[in-house]
Amino acid sequence: MAEAAEEAGFSEDDFYCPVCQEVFKTPVRTAKCQHVFCRKCFLTAVRESGTHCPLCRGSVTKKERTYPKRALDVENSMKKASGGCRCCEKQVEFSRMRQHYKRCKKYQDEYGVSSVIPNLQISQDSTGNSRIVVIAGNGGMANNQILQGETSGHPTFKCPLCQEANFTRQRLLDHCNNRHLYEIVPVICPICVSLPWADTNQVTRHLVSHLNLRHRFDYGEFV
Repeated sequence: MAEAAEEAGFSEDDFYCPVCQEVFKTPVRTAKCQHVFCRKCFLTAVRESGTHCPLCRGSVTKKERTYPKRALDVENSMKKASGGCRCCEKQVEFSRMRQHYKRCKKYQDEYGVSSVIPNLQISQDSTGNSRIVVIAGNGGMANNQILQGETSGHPTFKCPLCQEANFTRQRLLDHCNNRHLYEIVPVICPICVSLPWADTNQVTRHLVSHLNLRHRFDYGEFV
């Protein structure tokens, strides 16, 4: 099935929206630069950026900003071609990939709210500072690590997109949503790195989407 897309001049990456990083939903194409986006992503982006393409900052006509042209060739190829789920690697038609992601447990654990809530406990050390201890399923401390902080404060993070520092979790979310909403640069999430059970080498394709899906709350709130 992937060969059908190649014969039509598409690669697997061509079926993913550069704004939301998901498989296209109602793909549309800009007239001048020929870039393709989900219709909703495109309309939202141009509402923010005015007359510019969200990807290359090329000009977009007034008509396109209201009625972008459907990319029917992309839609047809999505019905014929299949690709691997980015998490479970199951081969799925691109036109049905979004429905698959809603049911895929591995995908939900990676890009949505995890289905496994860590077992957290709070204790105090000899100086009176609190510490959040992650308890593994067997009763031991996960990875032998703890996330520490003063009872009156929170850990702070550096934005990996602009290197501005000293953000709380919520301020980092607000900063990225306001400053980096349409930046698509593979980075390592600083909040994930701070968690005791994290994979410190896990690269995030779209930081803003990841933050909004995975870090809209503090894990300590579950305690």
